[in-house]
Order: sequence, then structure tokens, then C-alpha cells
Amino acid sequence: MGIGDIIAGYDKENLSIATACSHSSLQIFNGARKEGIKSIGIAIKEEPSFYNAFPLARPDEFFVVSSYSDIRNHASYFHKKNAIIIPHGSFVEYLGAKNFLEMEIPTFGNRAVLEWESDREKERQWLESAGLNMPEIIEDPKDINRPVIVKYYGAKGGRGFFIAKDYEDFKKKIDESKQYIIQEFLIGTRYYIHYFYSPISKDGYRVGDGSLQLLSVDRRDETNIDEAHRLGSISELEAMGIQPTFIVTGNIPIVLRESLLPKVFDMGARIVKRAKELFGGIIGPFCLETVVTEKLQFRVFEVSARIVAGTNIFISGSPYADLIQPGLSTGQRIAQEIKTAAEQDRLEEIIT
Repeated sequence: MGIGDIIAGYDKENLSIATACSHSSLQIFNGARKEGIKSIGIAIKEEPSFYNAFPLARPDEFFVVSSYSDIRNHASYFHKKNAIIIPHGSFVEYLGAKNFLEMEIPTFGNRAVLEWESDREKERQWLESAGLNMPEIIEDPKDINRPVIVKYYGAKGGRGFFIAKDYEDFKKKIDESKQYIIQEFLIGTRYYIHYFYSPISKDGYRVGDGSLQLLSVDRRDETNIDEAHRLGSISELEAMGIQPTFIVTGNIPIVLRESLLPKVFDMGARIVKRAKELFGGIIGPFCLETVVTEKLQFRVFEVSARIVAGTNIFISGSPYADLIQPGLSTGQRIAQEIKTAAEQDRLEEIIT
């Protein structure tokens, strides 16, 4: 039975949303509560007690499994609950791409995007063919003649990324057993732009058959690169045995200068239009990870095609979301989209 058949059998007036108890689950559960939708927290081995500290973000019920891969074996439970899975970065990472794609549970968004988001070569093809300005790729490590950042494939929260200044430096730090990409190290300010694309809405900033929203912007606190500079240059740090790292530990709210907003919407629109051509479209939240140069040009180094943890700062709205609906979070916007689609009998347009 296909996902469309499963959705057709759902009670549209008694839907529930489900997600893994991690990453952005607090705002997802809170957003569902605000829209009157039941929520299910998927927990591993035991119910996490810390949700009791946040009654407005505690799921209505928990479903405990032995492991993330075990979720696939309980599809019938989610069907009985008229449940729709809300994917987030940790959910996809822990479940695994293959299991996520094969999961027989209705999922918000277009699962086909995973192939294009998780493969850095395909991701680059998507972004560059959309006309976005990306950092230069160094194909041969022997050609490194300026600072570069080396990234391993997959969403790891910055874990394992490193800076290299030349080939010898690269050889000392690389793990050859992993797939990686070498990019020029961009100098500028890092901004993570949180969008939402609705294929069923006709209001607002129109793109294709739907509308594009800017919900918020953040930047990331990364350990230890964001504080290590107090001790000296990267070379000096390495001489002391300190290796700069890029593991995300938190997020900081940002408001962009208003003159940049037309460029922000143009980039988002290009991503949406190209996604439609390449793999049928992007649905719901996505994030462009950018650097703005001193010439006020955006360089885009990555796209995340689902809710990102940086939106957690804005559970009660942002300077941008508040101009759409006061107090609107990305979690609530997801719940709204599901609720509206159900009311209009259009769930199959936002669910895969």
C-alpha cells in the first residue's frame, strides 16, 4: 500500500504529528498544540523525563522503541494514530537515509530531496544550477594554496570539519575512510536563513504555484572556533596543540540589514524553482547557509531541506515571523500547513 493510499484512509479531523525527541522537537510539539493537533514523541528505550519541565511542549503521548531503525517496524501504530512524521536533522541522521526513504509512514515534505541534500556533489549541482554563488571547490588537495575548509558528507552538526592551509596540513588531518569535499574558506559573516515554502498557499510572496516565507535568521555558536581566537591565530593554536573545531553548541538570533532582503527572497525563490525541476519540489521549511562578504554579496555553502535547530530561538516568533503572524514559529507553521491541507483535502500535495 502506497503513502497516498494510507493518507486516503486517515481521519482528517483527528490527525497527529510525530517526531523524534531531539533537535527541534520542543517547538514542533508546541506548534502542534497551538494548532490543536495531537502529538507523539518517538523516544528511544525510555520516555525522556525533561519534557515534564516544559508542559506546553510535552507531546500528548510517547511511543518508545528500542532503536531508531525499529521505527519502521511499527508503521501500523502510526497509521492507527493518523500520524504524520515531521523530519528534522537528528531524526534523519539517526534513522539513516535508506530507512527514512523506505519508511511506510506518511511524512511531511518531499523525501526525494534527501538524495540531493545529503550528496554534496548533487547539492552543489542544485545550488549552482539555481544561480547561487558558491565557494570554490578544490578538486585536488595538492592544489590547496590558501585556507580551505574540509567537510565530510552528511549532517553532523559541524563535527569533523577542519581548516587546512596547505597540502601537508590537509594530509595530517584528513580521514581518508570518509567522503569529503574541500571548499575555499569564506571570509565574511555567517547567516543561516530560515524559509518556508507552501505549495498550497496563494498569499504573500508568490513562487511557482505557492508562496515563500522568510521566518527567521540565526548564526551558530561553534566550538571551539568561535572562542579560540582569543588565544591567537589558528597557527598559534595548533602549535599549542589546540585544533579548531566547528561543532554547533548553540544559536544566536540575527536581523539582517533590510537592503539585503530582496536578495534573500531571490535566493529562496531560485532554490524552490530549481527543486521543482530537479526532483518535484521542496515543501515546508528549509535553510540556506550563507556568508555575506564585505561587498554585501551572499555566498551559499549549504542547504538544509527541513526544519533546522536554529529556528529553536524563535519559538515565540521572530522579527520576520511576527510580521506574518505574531508569535509564529517554524513548528507552528508546519502544523498550520498540515491543518490547512487536511481542511482543503490536499494532504497528498505536502506528504510523501
